[in-house]
Amino acid sequence: MEMKVMVDTLWVIIAGALVFFMNLGFATVESGFARQKNAVNILSKNFIVFAVSSLGFLVLGWGLMFGDGNGFVGLNGLFMAGGADNSPATGDAYQGVYSAISWAGIPFWAKFFFQLVFCGTAATIVSGVVAERIKYISFIVFSFLLTLIVYPIVGHWIWGGGFLSEMGMLDFAGGTVVHSVGGWAGLAGVIILGPRVGKYTKDGKVHPIPGHNMSLATIGAFILWLGWFGFNPGSTMAVDPIAMSHILVTTNTAGIIAILTSTATAWLIIGKPDLGMSINGLLAGLVAITPCCAFVSVPSSIIIGAISGVLVVLSVMFFDRMKLDDPVGALSVHLVHGVLGTLFVGLFAQDGIAGISTPNGLFFGGGYELLSKQALGVIVVAAFVFAASMIIWVAIKATMGIRVSLKEEIEGLDTFEHGNQAYPEFQVHKMPYSLIAEDMHTVPGPAYAKNKLEAVKE
Repeated sequence: MEMKVMVDTLWVIIAGALVFFMNLGFATVESGFARQKNAVNILSKNFIVFAVSSLGFLVLGWGLMFGDGNGFVGLNGLFMAGGADNSPATGDAYQGVYSAISWAGIPFWAKFFFQLVFCGTAATIVSGVVAERIKYISFIVFSFLLTLIVYPIVGHWIWGGGFLSEMGMLDFAGGTVVHSVGGWAGLAGVIILGPRVGKYTKDGKVHPIPGHNMSLATIGAFILWLGWFGFNPGSTMAVDPIAMSHILVTTNTAGIIAILTSTATAWLIIGKPDLGMSINGLLAGLVAITPCCAFVSVPSSIIIGAISGVLVVLSVMFFDRMKLDDPVGALSVHLVHGVLGTLFVGLFAQDGIAGISTPNGLFFGGGYELLSKQALGVIVVAAFVFAASMIIWVAIKATMGIRVSLKEEIEGLDTFEHGNQAYPEFQVHKMPYSLIAEDMHTVPGPAYAKNKLEAVKE
């Protein structure tokens, strides 16, 4: 095997391992933003979701996504990934069945693994959106179906030679394929699930429910930041020094600028430099640059990061006003900025900026042509993923149920769903379920508990 194939393969494997490591980042961010009584549940979901998504992608998802077929779905190479893809590295004389990815000159299984870890990321996004009130088994079933069917079909449209790719839509590293797919699926789940108990008061006010461990959340943010250096540059799927270096810097630049603008925005609106907003600012900037990292200049990435940092704070507040309870801000990060980043391609793209040929965006003399293609892609994917996810969620609700009981939610999913706690040595003082079961809309608190206790004594 020639040296270039060996080096390219090593790079793709390292990049894929970095993306895999992002599972730990998601687990720690989500558990840190959740309450202590649900920490084990969050951690366990992040373990199981990668397992079920890996199985689904191996059995059927890969073929649906990359198999030769029609503009809607892959039809060849279904049911257990395998076979020749006609790439230069395979050395096979067989007719390729995965033509859409034959451009990458690395062995088949290296390609499979790199795409697999992206699939797992899409499902992990949903975990945070529906945290602290969903049944464990219901989440497992949804994640399996999402990664078995829904994600691969969208992936085929854009990366597998489908109709959006043929139309000219661009998504370099997955702003739409990964992030907005997870976001639309999570939005459908939030609508079906409803908010957590006590999140909104009777008069419609938002009651903040702080996470239990910001240290964990911060560690997770740094892990995700590191993982993004595999997520975006690794999407070259080859050692291309110019492209990889450029993508590395646009990715990091968007992230750091978004940290600054999200912190400043939170400071101005909330009155404090909220750490949670800073973390989500970083992630929003990284998501927004994902689809366009190879197509935009470093100065453009500064603008993209600046806009993302401001918008993520406003978006978190918007979803709260809409009573769409998202414990970790994943809708604002992944859905909003997956869509936004995809549209940024149509605004900021520059031909050859990283040695990659692409149409120019609106701000660089390309007119509205590319932007219109990006917008159409966003609309089509939104309609399909939201509708398909809603059908799956409704079916799960009608058959096995989707939400834990009020008692389980109040006392914690760790005990009821898993039979253990994240911090068993700590004495946790919980208000008895019986004291607040009468009024689901009243925000639990010390004064409320005291009044209930006095009423019981009387």
